[in-house]
Amino acid sequence: MTDTTKNISKKAGLPPGVLMHVGKRLADNVRISVIDYNATDYIEKTCKTPEEVFEYRDTKNVTWINIDGLHDVDTIAKIGEYFDLHPLLLEDVLNTKHRPKLEEYDNCLFITLKALNVDEENNDINSEQMSFVLGPNWIISFQEREGDIFDGLRQRIKEKGTIRQKSVDYLLYRLIDTVVDYYFLITEFVSDATIDLEERVFEEPDDDALKEIHLLKKRLANLRKITGPLREAVLGLYKGGNKLIKQSTERYLQDVYEHLIQVNETVEGQRDTVASIMDLYMTGVSNRMNQVMQVLTIIATIFIPLTFIAGIYGMNFDNMPELHWKYGYFIVWGIMSVVTLFMIFYFRRKKWL
Repeated sequence: MTDTTKNISKKAGLPPGVLMHVGKRLADNVRISVIDYNATDYIEKTCKTPEEVFEYRDTKNVTWINIDGLHDVDTIAKIGEYFDLHPLLLEDVLNTKHRPKLEEYDNCLFITLKALNVDEENNDINSEQMSFVLGPNWIISFQEREGDIFDGLRQRIKEKGTIRQKSVDYLLYRLIDTVVDYYFLITEFVSDATIDLEERVFEEPDDDALKEIHLLKKRLANLRKITGPLREAVLGLYKGGNKLIKQSTERYLQDVYEHLIQVNETVEGQRDTVASIMDLYMTGVSNRMNQVMQVLTIIATIFIPLTFIAGIYGMNFDNMPELHWKYGYFIVWGIMSVVTLFMIFYFRRKKWL
């Protein structure tokens, strides 16, 4: 039984809102960082204790509080209590097995999703749950591990980019948009793998190719589970009419929604392609089996008349004149050789061999 299964088992039967980390521990320590900015000022720092972020709750600047590591329940509970986050919200943050979703609370918006990136070293796809809580002037992001895909976004904030002129809901859009942009990289990765696999299956449909087909099917099924619900969550963001989302930001969120539609269509197309590769594999295996059976059938057919001749002269009758001929043995061999050569010539002419 995995650690995740054990955690889920422990959580079963507990009252709603009880905080418990469900998932693998992907960070050694919890790391809390803060970026606080407006059009002219910029502050970035790392906090050693959760109490250090409390001063940013009521600031007029835009504040991005990022927490790496979800295993320290006490730290997350302290931040949740001070920012008046609902226990059910914190419960969803700590449960890394949640499907992407959007929930509205009295004082904030909560969205959870999956961040994906390509592990080039292992030729695999890494998945990490991220949760964003949007308040009046702040965003709290929760991540499973240190290191993320937002370094470019942090740099643009630091360099007084357009984002410094916008409100906190625009920052939420940029965070979600960055995650969705990486989905396109994932679809490209899967597309390249699909093309290579199709060529390989066409040339040699072996057992390893079958394993890769099933791996691709699993990856695409997971992508569908990730991108489909997130599309509905983003739709709720820009059509929900929430007071924390400005009308100007809704247009950007609509663009993210359209990107997710494109990703979903790509995933569906790739699933059809993988299904076609599976059909190609089965056809290749059948053809190879047919070729083997064809060779075996030809060999058996060649030996049928030879077996017939050998059977006749293998009978123990005294009155068989050929048995007493001086050259009878060689004549029988000659007949068998002629029959064999004739059948091989005939099969080749028919292109069966």
